[in-house]
Amino acid sequence: MSTTSLTCVALLGALLFGLGLAVSLTRAKTSCLIGHPAGREDFLHKLVRAHGNTAEYVPLLAVLMLALGSRPAVGWVDGVIVGTTVARFAIVVGLLAFRDLGKPNPVRFLGALGTYLGGMALSWALVA
Repeated sequence: MSTTSLTCVALLGALLFGLGLAVSLTRAKTSCLIGHPAGREDFLHKLVRAHGNTAEYVPLLAVLMLALGSRPAVGWVDGVIVGTTVARFAIVVGLLAFRDLGKPNPVRFLGALGTYLGGMALSWALVA
């Protein structure tokens, strides 16, 4: 098994569960136990969106990374695995660090683009 794929899957798992914990702690702090305020600037709203977005992409990315990591090493695949992992962290920063979710920002854009391109490349590598 590739150390790169295992490390990246572990980082993505920590990201997903860390965001889940942050949502739970913020819910307890704000006494908002279900749902979230609709404001695009509300931190709980941004956390819930970051967690949800991560939960949408990380499971399949982890499967792709582990499947490819179990095969003989192909140099570019490890680079895509690392790049896609960085993209997932970037999109979380893009969702949380900027004031308003309704306005685009370059970090969020690059995180999304890296996720789409990386996911497609990993999917292609699995069947190639």
